[in-house]
Amino acid sequence: MWILRVFSSVIFLTSIILSIPLAFDVGGRACGLAFSLSLASFYFSYSVLRLGTPDKSRYRWALIQIIGWMQCAILPSLLIWSLNRFSVEPVDNSSWVERTFSGKRADDTSVWQWIVGPDGLAETVTVGSWDKILRWSSPVFQLCEGFCSLLVIQAAGQITRWLVNRSGRSDSWMIGLLVMSATVISSSVYFLWRVTRFPEIGNVDATLIGITITCAVFLCAWGIGSGKGNPVESSLLFAYVVLCLYQIFTDYQPSTPADPLPPPPQASDFPPFPPIVMASYTTLMQILSVLPGAIHAGFNFIAAALSTITPSVIISLAYRLFVLYASTRIIPAVRESGARALSQEASLEDSDGAGQILGLLSWFSPSILIAVYTSLLMQHFASTSGEGNGDWWTSQGGDTGGNLWRWINMAGTMAMYALELSLGKEDLDGGLTTHWKAD
Repeated sequence: MWILRVFSSVIFLTSIILSIPLAFDVGGRACGLAFSLSLASFYFSYSVLRLGTPDKSRYRWALIQIIGWMQCAILPSLLIWSLNRFSVEPVDNSSWVERTFSGKRADDTSVWQWIVGPDGLAETVTVGSWDKILRWSSPVFQLCEGFCSLLVIQAAGQITRWLVNRSGRSDSWMIGLLVMSATVISSSVYFLWRVTRFPEIGNVDATLIGITITCAVFLCAWGIGSGKGNPVESSLLFAYVVLCLYQIFTDYQPSTPADPLPPPPQASDFPPFPPIVMASYTTLMQILSVLPGAIHAGFNFIAAALSTITPSVIISLAYRLFVLYASTRIIPAVRESGARALSQEASLEDSDGAGQILGLLSWFSPSILIAVYTSLLMQHFASTSGEGNGDWWTSQGGDTGGNLWRWINMAGTMAMYALELSLGKEDLDGGLTTHWKAD
């Protein structure tokens, strides 16, 4: 049933979002990388099993069902194993090659211990390779986000243009879309004001923000004035630029800010609650106090995991997953199938190569999700370390990173939109809505 699929997907996303940053925070950098690698390897093997075995095989169905139901036990087991094996970090700031082939490895009693022992060859090669892959893939994920965002923006513009020009209630659609665009722009301006109020922003940051916003406003005005764009496209482009600025500058804030001093106690101006209310409150507190210890431990675990995640990471993950998933529906729709492809998922049985590639990537979506989320967490830790808020990250071999690729992503997205406006022509139908019918 679809309800069970939705429920299992929610449990999977929640467990991934809570467990990976907890592994980084409790066990350290190597522990978080090892746990992320073990999760990605498990789901990659699971996807290969589902893809490489016959669909009508009873053994395949039974094995997939068993592994699917055992996920709730496999994920905590991998987390405990990672914390037990990789929680001890090296003291020096050396690379995995130096730790593996240095003279200190002469203390190993056997070749087997040198290969599979603590800080051995197998451990350092696998975790070190996964670290390199995530570092080099961060720019790729960032640029893919910008490209997919531009696809979503243009698809939304074509759909709204079709609703206004070809539907029977064009006036109502026009007024509603104008109100929606104004709301998006107003909300973006508010969050832009919030970003500019951060005390960590210097003169160079303010200059870059001003240049970026000026270019975005110019592109929005150009698209609306030339007729090649519309208010919906312009508002969404401006909102994406503000979102990129939010992602850049909110990582300057520490994950656990200092608690403000409590205000001095003051006498209450209101009379106490009635006795029946106070008695109910006391009864409720007594009931909560006698709950099993596992429930209290579960609440403490969730609170500890949430304290290691900043809102910028969650927002970045949610938005990146949305645009990547939306692009898998938009690309086949633009190519040949029109609006019907928006309700169909890409498959390996598609006739075109793009649909087959998207269908293959959809099979390995859990591993891609883990890699994207781990990359975002590493980028966040690198940004906070560069601002002096994450010394533990640099002491364990992590780099200070930077937001260069986020600036490049913003510039590239606006450059592609400007190229689209300069080469495009004003028409009523786009590639997405040419297959639609209007009565």
